Amino acid sequence: MTTAVAAPFRFFSLQVVRTRRLGPSMVRVTFAGADLHAFHSDGRDQSLSLFLPHPGQTEPQVPLELGDGWWQGWRELPDDVRAVMRSYTLRALRRDPDEVDIDFVLHTPAGPASHWASRATAGDRVLLLGPAVADNRAIRFRPPQDTDLVVIWGDDTAVPAVSAILETLPAGMRAQVWLEVHDAGDIQDLTTRADAAITWLVEEDGLDAVRAAELPSAERPYVWIAGESGRVKAMRRHFVGERGTDRRRVTFVGYWRQGMTEEQLRAAE
Repeated sequence: MTTAVAAPFRFFSLQVVRTRRLGPSMVRVTFAGADLHAFHSDGRDQSLSLFLPHPGQTEPQVPLELGDGWWQGWRELPDDVRAVMRSYTLRALRRDPDEVDIDFVLHTPAGPASHWASRATAGDRVLLLGPAVADNRAIRFRPPQDTDLVVIWGDDTAVPAVSAILETLPAGMRAQVWLEVHDAGDIQDLTTRADAAITWLVEEDGLDAVRAAELPSAERPYVWIAGESGRVKAMRRHFVGERGTDRRRVTFVGYWRQGMTEEQLRAAE
């Protein structure tokens, strides 16, 4: 069943089609669903809300029958019944057949989403709250038209978004990219038409690496940084305060916060 929420977003009932391990710390889960033809996204760093079942449940519990009141109804469900909600970025959207890929970072100790993803098998059911309009407010990567250099930093949680961003950059666009991962086995081959210099950092401090880097000369750079909230804020201070980048040309997104669950992070906002 598909239920309209606040346009241009809606719920999609999906099933796992297949999974593929990308490295020691990441797994790709491919989903399909009868209504995915209505899912539209321009890609890039498209944000999604995924609702997962608890162990022992066959499907996530979200009161879609309440229409626009689903949020309050979902919050009022008992903790051990209410579907686990987590935010992810879209890795890929395909047609014929309609499928979406979402990449999950696997943690130790595992949280509920990491635990679910590590055991996901074909037929497992989830709910996805995603876009019905391709250009929507949950896409944050928006370089100005006059951008002459794209600068990107992300930790492992941002790798899917960065991968999708690089695939959308036009030929000839210069890009300087740093990606942090916990294991060398998590390094991926990324596809782009851009003139991109991509540096993978394995258990290294990205801020130190970025501070030490000499960026290509540019008059109108655009900076996109995403990952752990504290690191993101420090990186933004570096670009705006130390490098003098126009703050209006810096996009920063905290995907998670050290020591806090997503529920705690949401409550603190």
